[in-house]
Amino acid sequence: MLSPKKVKFRKRQKGRLKGKAQRGSSIAFGDIAIKTLEHGKLTNNQIEAARVAIMRHIKRGGQVWIRVFPDMPITAKPAEVRQGKGKGSPVGWVAPVKPGRILYEVKGVDIELAREALVRASHKLPVKTTIVVKEGL
Repeated sequence: MLSPKKVKFRKRQKGRLKGKAQRGSSIAFGDIAIKTLEHGKLTNNQIEAARVAIMRHIKRGGQVWIRVFPDMPITAKPAEVRQGKGKGSPVGWVAPVKPGRILYEVKGVDIELAREALVRASHKLPVKTTIVVKEGL
């Protein structure tokens, strides 16, 4: 699973996701990619599940780039605990994404095969996505 090796602070405030993605919004490495259409938070398990779906469909041919990294800690209080007594303990990591953010890129396989693989991966994600192809292909 993806997670940071070391962080300066164990807990972080939630913050707000507003606006469109300023960086990471264009295809940089591959020929075809998944792009988000709405705000959301992707957990490390969701990112890994989508990656596995892509790799299995393209039969480990070509290259896949993961363009997001879960660097934001998520906290939760234990079950059946009353409110108060401070913030809960960290339980996982998420990657906040804005509309327009590229999540995965694929290169080195047939475009139709890559498109099918990315559609399968998009079913594993909690945000609406679209598939974009690099210009000139």
